[in-house]
Amino acid sequence: MKNIKFILLIVAITFSCKKANENYKVEAANSDFLRDVQDQVTQVMVHDIFSPPVASRIYFYSSLAAYEAMVPSSPNYLSMAGQIKGFKESPKPEVGKEYIFEIAARIAYLKIGKTLTFSANLYDEFDKKQAEKYEKINIPSDVMERSIAFGEAIANHIMEYSKGDNYKQTRGFRYTVTQDKGTWVPTPPAYMDAVEPFWNTIRTAVLDSAAQVPVEAPYKFDMTNKNSDYYKQVLEVHDAVKNLTDEQREIANFWDCNPFKMNVTGHAMFATKKISPGGHWMSIVSQISKQKKSNMMQTAEAYLLVSLGLYDGFIACWNEKYKFKTIRPETVINMEMDKDWIPTLQTPPFPEYTSGHSVVSGASATALTKLFGENFSFTDSTEVQFGLPARSYKSFQAAADEASISRFWGGIHYMQALDNGLIMGRKVGEIIVLKIKTKK
Repeated sequence: MKNIKFILLIVAITFSCKKANENYKVEAANSDFLRDVQDQVTQVMVHDIFSPPVASRIYFYSSLAAYEAMVPSSPNYLSMAGQIKGFKESPKPEVGKEYIFEIAARIAYLKIGKTLTFSANLYDEFDKKQAEKYEKINIPSDVMERSIAFGEAIANHIMEYSKGDNYKQTRGFRYTVTQDKGTWVPTPPAYMDAVEPFWNTIRTAVLDSAAQVPVEAPYKFDMTNKNSDYYKQVLEVHDAVKNLTDEQREIANFWDCNPFKMNVTGHAMFATKKISPGGHWMSIVSQISKQKKSNMMQTAEAYLLVSLGLYDGFIACWNEKYKFKTIRPETVINMEMDKDWIPTLQTPPFPEYTSGHSVVSGASATALTKLFGENFSFTDSTEVQFGLPARSYKSFQAAADEASISRFWGGIHYMQALDNGLIMGRKVGEIIVLKIKTKK
């Protein structure tokens, strides 16, 4: 009994000597907490190998959760209830109770990320380090617990909403390859099945439908007439890859963003995993947010608008891809021009027209331009982790233009798909920034 009393006395003395941190709200509101969560979810997605459309879905729901968790902290910001298709009012915090909504936003983003990715164990070390950072801030336990509970309530609300997007119903569906001339067929070296052939049936967030922003039809397949638009664009890709400059090759690799590249050496095959195109643009959001010293509400707003562009952009783009089923340059060139020709980048496993990179880059750049202005210079270090040097841009649109043309130098797209893809993406972005009101 005496020993127990002694231990309790020591504990009491320890806590009485520990000074309260009067600055805990400010320290807990550091936007790095949310940026770190976003990056961790991205790293797990790279490990788990999610296709670009599926990755965009994870980013959208995670970003929506973080944003909705932050709205009660900012009277000038508006909930997405009634703005995003089918999304209803989010849970509200208790009146008169103290919260740190930045903690709730971090929890909401992380819980969605954990739920929608596979490798839960990859979050363990991250969770431990984040908990240690919060412990050093010395946040009152009741405030911490209440904030965590609110973040989890928001996440649960978002997950319930996600169940109605038709994602589960489209799992396991496969694309049937046809023998029609000019239509897509699997490409080397893995000859993988077509990715997400029914993605156009996923519920859009802001667009009226997957078909709201159509593009003009691609050139008619014609390899018999060397003066046809089709033949000319095939030859254009062939010659470009044959005569690449060092900078063009560097740009192609910088924007490759291939979640699953199959490498073949003799009889050995192994995969190289990288960030998705959506992940690349979300990384740019993180970098710009840090550069601008954005608070967590502003950071969550930027994640939300860009993720909406990614999500609806892929749905709209995939609607066109599987409508036209356009064959890839690699297939045509090897069959009709040069059997030994190899593209700079590995051809992705889905139809060519229109370019997904171009669409989501155009949409993302439009959202970021709305938030930060037309002539915002920045340096993008996203690919440094994969051994590539950072690249600098004078504007978001300039970055989108480069992301688009990179696919031509990569030998995996025709110019028509890039030009019309950028137009399509910017239209998607314009619809989003016009319809979505984040501020009163």
